[in-house]
Formats: sequence, structure tokens, C-alpha cells
Amino acid sequence: MSVSETLANEPAQKKGLSDQSRARLINIAIPLGTAITLLLIWQLGVRVFEVPTYIAPAPTDVLQVFRSDFGLLMQNFWPTFFESLAGFFIGNMTAVLIAVAFVHSRLVERAFFPIAVFINTIPILAIAPILVLIFGPGMTAKVVIAALICFFPTLVNMVRGLQSVSPQALELARILSASKSEIFWKIRLPSSLPFLFSALKIAATTCVIGAIVGEWIGANVGLGALIIEATFNFRSPLLYATVFLSSGLSVLLFASVTIAEKLIVRW
Repeated sequence: MSVSETLANEPAQKKGLSDQSRARLINIAIPLGTAITLLLIWQLGVRVFEVPTYIAPAPTDVLQVFRSDFGLLMQNFWPTFFESLAGFFIGNMTAVLIAVAFVHSRLVERAFFPIAVFINTIPILAIAPILVLIFGPGMTAKVVIAALICFFPTLVNMVRGLQSVSPQALELARILSASKSEIFWKIRLPSSLPFLFSALKIAATTCVIGAIVGEWIGANVGLGALIIEATFNFRSPLLYATVFLSSGLSVLLFASVTIAEKLIVRW
């Protein structure tokens, strides 16, 4: 490429970069502006209509709780964080391994997939007390509940992803005498990754729900236990702050999965 062509292409490249930066700023500004607007409406609505604090505290009251009771919030945040994270990894890893077994054995799929469906039909609020009775009020029951709530969506998506391979690709692999392990690692697994990460995004939020539900049933610490305590003591600002903190945990896990997807699934 000549010097003149290079100089001619530089404005176009700079324009492309500026357009990309502008699009990123717009993508950030729109949800941020919407959130700020909703908070302002909430603040004005509470003040104008004089809503009692025990029913709906103002955002400034919730912010004050984060300042005054930050230690209490963090003391209950970390147990829920570890329970959610452990349930996320255990539930999804188990689902992936079972999905691999289903794809490689139709007999195993016909035998155990209906059982997985049956377990998923049981409401988590119904099965949580049973698990607390079995494992006790410690962290184990909360991890199992979080794992169960993550398990089925990942299982279904992973099975579909592993089975979504093009028949032509499988036929070509057999013609080239590829082994089952080579077909799995080089064809089936890459094609299943978009399906897997779609399920992981769902599991990133539901695992927090599972941990909190387990803490509602029986726990002395954790965001779920703090929600129950704040509710019965009519400490609405603390209740709202705890809910926002649990939502922030879900967003953090969801963002982590999204970043991992962008790094791994590049195509």
C-alpha cells in the first residue's frame, strides 16, 4: 500500500473508531439515564405523597442504610455470595456432565431425563425445607438448593447444543476416521458453547435466588435471613438495601458470565 493510500484510509479508520465509541457511550447512557430517572420519580413520589417510610422508603433513605449499616450488609453478603457461587459451579458442572452422558447414550437419556424433568417440576419452595431437614441449617443445604435451581436449564441447553451439530460435519468426521473423543472436543463442544453460555446467564441470576430461598427456610446469616429480619422488624430501608444488594450480586455474576462468553466464544 502506498503512502497516499495509507493517509486516505486513516480518516476512515478514525471515523470507524469514533462511531464505535459513540455507540458504546449511547449503550451505557440510555440504561443509566433511565435508572436515574426512575430513582428521581421514586424520590419525588415518596416525598410528594408522604408515603410512610415503613411502606416505601425514599432512595436517599436506602442510601443512608448503605452508609450506616454497611458492615451488617457485608457480613450477610459474603455467605450468600459463596453459597450462590458454589451452587452455580456444582449445578452447572453436574448438568454438563449428565448432558454429555445423554448425548453419548440414548439409553441413559431415556432412563434419566424424565427424572430430571420430574425434579424440575417440584417448586423450589417445596423442596427447600426437605433439603434443610436432610443437610441441616448450614451452608450445604443452601448450596444444594442453588445448584438445583441452576441444573435443569443448563442440562436442556447443553443437550440441545451437543445435538445441534451439522449432520454433514459428523459425516465428514466419520469419513476422516475421527474418534468419538475427537468428534466431541472438535465438533460437538464448540457448537454447544453458545447454548451453554445462554444457560449460564440464566443460572447466574437464579443461583442467587436459590441461595436466598434456602436462607429463608433456615439460616441466621445471609441476605435471605436479613430480608426476613428486616421485614418482621419493619425496617424497610434495610429491607430495600438488602434487596438491592442481592440484585447487585446477580448482576455481578451475570456480567462475569458475559465477559467469559466474549473471551471464549469469539466466532
